[in-house]
Amino acid sequence: MGSIDSMARKNILFLVADDLGKCLGCYGAKGLQTPNIDKLAADGAVFDRAFTSTASCSASRTVMYTGLHPHENGQYGLAGGTNHFQSFDHIQSSPMLFNALGYQTGILGKVHVGPANVFPWESREESETRNVGWVAERAEAFFHQANDAQRPFFLTVGFVDPHRDITTRGGFGNAETCNGRFQPPNHTPGETEIPNWLTDVAETRIEYVEYYKAISRMDYGVGLVLDALKRQGLADSTLVVLCSDNGPPFINSKTTLYEAGIQLPFIVRLPNSPRPGIRNPNMISYIDILPTFLDWAGVPTNFSAPVEIPNHQVFTKETRPPQPPKRLGRSFLLIIDRSEVLAEEQWQHKVYGSHTFHELANYWPTRFVRNGKYKYHRNIAWQLDFPFASDLYASLTLEGIRRNHNGSKEKDVMVGARSLKQYVRRPPEELYDLESDPREVVNLAKEKAYEHLLAQMRNDMEMWQAQTKDPWLWRDGQSVVALQRYSSEGLKMPKQFDFVLDSVAYDGMRLYQVDDPALVESIDAPPENGKME
Repeated sequence: MGSIDSMARKNILFLVADDLGKCLGCYGAKGLQTPNIDKLAADGAVFDRAFTSTASCSASRTVMYTGLHPHENGQYGLAGGTNHFQSFDHIQSSPMLFNALGYQTGILGKVHVGPANVFPWESREESETRNVGWVAERAEAFFHQANDAQRPFFLTVGFVDPHRDITTRGGFGNAETCNGRFQPPNHTPGETEIPNWLTDVAETRIEYVEYYKAISRMDYGVGLVLDALKRQGLADSTLVVLCSDNGPPFINSKTTLYEAGIQLPFIVRLPNSPRPGIRNPNMISYIDILPTFLDWAGVPTNFSAPVEIPNHQVFTKETRPPQPPKRLGRSFLLIIDRSEVLAEEQWQHKVYGSHTFHELANYWPTRFVRNGKYKYHRNIAWQLDFPFASDLYASLTLEGIRRNHNGSKEKDVMVGARSLKQYVRRPPEELYDLESDPREVVNLAKEKAYEHLLAQMRNDMEMWQAQTKDPWLWRDGQSVVALQRYSSEGLKMPKQFDFVLDSVAYDGMRLYQVDDPALVESIDAPPENGKME
């Protein structure tokens, strides 16, 4: 039973799926059943245009937990194994902030961020289990403890599903039956819907059957956790949010900033929702999640926890740790019940994102800005082949796609509507009309009719990079942020993206002081062939 004062507490339950994408019944996916998540959607609000900053697990989660893009919080790639990427020590996270507010904070299941001192959940039960029954049991114990202590709570549940089983090719951990309590629906390859951004070959269908089974298990787990919340009498005092860290674990989605990788499911259930089942068409970013949670708790969205000095170290003025960056996100509680696209002065019409690493060997820094119609990609390391995450490279799907040439040596291997060559070797800039080309295949960056739009979006991107102190704001192949320390010595740079190899061309270029704001305004376009002569 819930406590007498449970209605007065503003609790938060944050459900995070791993590699889910919009593969849910409430988003129109066919061939699978997700009744528990669909019920959550029917009772709450479904955002149709929610965007993570990056399509990589650890980095995306830090955006959720800090309200900062990966290049701001320092989690440039995966946390585990030899990758060992971690957030900066001076960053303030949701567990740190809600600890300071007196909340009982906890995380169950997948964590995959670090270091622990930056993400100090009061209760941390980290596990890679796919036994969602165990997860629900531990969640109910957490709810019970919050009731006993008469404290508001903030619990994050990190489901491992539907991530690939990285120890097998084509597997999704579907030997897990949750001690015999779970039996997945009988999916078959012929009934499975293959999204249009992926090539429909036999191997894709084989893997999608297993993927759908893992989604069904996660959905079952969501139902168990929500049932536990209700049993403990806390459903009417708890904000419930469900989302995914990135898109499905297939080529053309995960690790890319294409729509399939970053446009994700996002469901919010408020207690006594004013308009249950509403579809919200406004654009939200994952940097808005933490400000929303703080707003729900009744504190300013840029609330900061008291500064903690690690290991009782005494800092001088010169060595004091830097202040955390200002969070730029906004609380979407303001627009939770809106079914129409709001005017720009009421709500944002642009979202931004940054991706730098996945695994350590997957270095490919790229950035994007997207509005309601167009999307601009700035591929900083465009000279490098786009790398494959190891689980995607090992997948049956990629092997099937690479063999899918129908015996013709001339035919391009296709990934959805994009050639594999286009996928691996990308230009410095990409510009897409998402209304006519939602799969981002027809690059308009070289089209004369789009010169003005391209310049606008390029400049918008540069201004955002400057505002967020992005180390990958590039000039002459160098980081402008890193070179700021030489401003007093008169260092000057050209506005070109890449390092200028031609000394004659370099002599003829206008150079700017490294701290001159004009250096990052109205960036000069790359040459026609994408290379410096």
